[in-house]
Amino acid sequence: MKTLSILGSTGSIGVNTLSVIQDLEEHYKIKYLTANSNSELLIEQAIKFQPENVVVVNNDKFKPVKEALKKTNIKVIKGREGLLECAGDSEVDIMMNGLVGTAGMEPTFRAISSGVDVALSNKESLVMAGDLINREKDSKKCTIFPVDSEHSAIWQCLLGESMDDVQKIILTGSGGPFRNRNIDSFHKITPAEALNHPNWDMGNKITIDSATMMNKGLEIIETYWLFEMEPEAIEVVIHPQSIIHSMVEFQDRSVKAQLGVPDMKIPIQYALTYPRHKYSNWNSLDLTAISTLTFEPPDFDKFPCMKLAYDALSSGGSTPAVLNVVNEYAVYRFLKNEILFTDIPKMIEQACEQHEWVKHPDFEALSYLESWSIDFAQSF
Repeated sequence: MKTLSILGSTGSIGVNTLSVIQDLEEHYKIKYLTANSNSELLIEQAIKFQPENVVVVNNDKFKPVKEALKKTNIKVIKGREGLLECAGDSEVDIMMNGLVGTAGMEPTFRAISSGVDVALSNKESLVMAGDLINREKDSKKCTIFPVDSEHSAIWQCLLGESMDDVQKIILTGSGGPFRNRNIDSFHKITPAEALNHPNWDMGNKITIDSATMMNKGLEIIETYWLFEMEPEAIEVVIHPQSIIHSMVEFQDRSVKAQLGVPDMKIPIQYALTYPRHKYSNWNSLDLTAISTLTFEPPDFDKFPCMKLAYDALSSGGSTPAVLNVVNEYAVYRFLKNEILFTDIPKMIEQACEQHEWVKHPDFEALSYLESWSIDFAQSF
């Protein structure tokens, strides 16, 4: 039996992970569940799954959770320091990082520094600190298991293959809710419209990233760090049905693709049960019911965030970190109706151009860049 911690258990990835765990109870024991402020759901999860510990990052929510669990044997821990403490617990076998945004980067590093394998949904970890995390991973000889559906697909397609035989990686994307919308009306897009994804049920931040297609941009950068592929060997193809989750083309021009219904429980379970594809009771893929799979080139004019991600990857150094943080705060400002949908890429482009570039940012430099990027995004 393996020991598991789930960071962000009340979010979309965390909820799906617990759904998967219900069918894997004989294989996993939960040591930590963590949440930011959704105390009610965290209490429900704790009572149902009986972890050894729960972490409440928002100090204002600590007392209600502590009170609700006082008759249990569950230890209640509070604050950001509590989150980092649990992330660095070397007695955990695998940590599911389902945190959203920049806040998930340091827990990933803490886990890997402690020799803990990481099931990684927090793509910002590698976008922000891919070089630092990969060097630490190699030093500690631990593993990152990709949880994003696209990277899980690539991982599965590459199993048993030689990287010397790989010609390119093909990331698929649904195109989001505005694939067919006229670009002239993009400035009128509302948060409610952008949150209405056609295929996936996700949290607010990643759903907006899907609407701007920055999610694909972040995945391009994450692909670079996960699979050590040069930017020119990473291609994006729009696939509205979200059935083929990604593909790999080899030197002999053969192509392998991984298919499945658009359900995050599938890549989550594979990350937890690798190298097995264990039985599950969710819906099977029925290709005859779908009947048609279509593909389109990406539109960089409509969705400049993808081009900005390629540019940031080519620039290297501190640029991807600035792109990530400014995008995150631009999304929050858009959700609060403070900026237009079309302001998001403008803000990111200006920040990437104006920041003081660092070739090999360490954690001190990344902390400064985060503060600078937040100030820039707030003053835009």
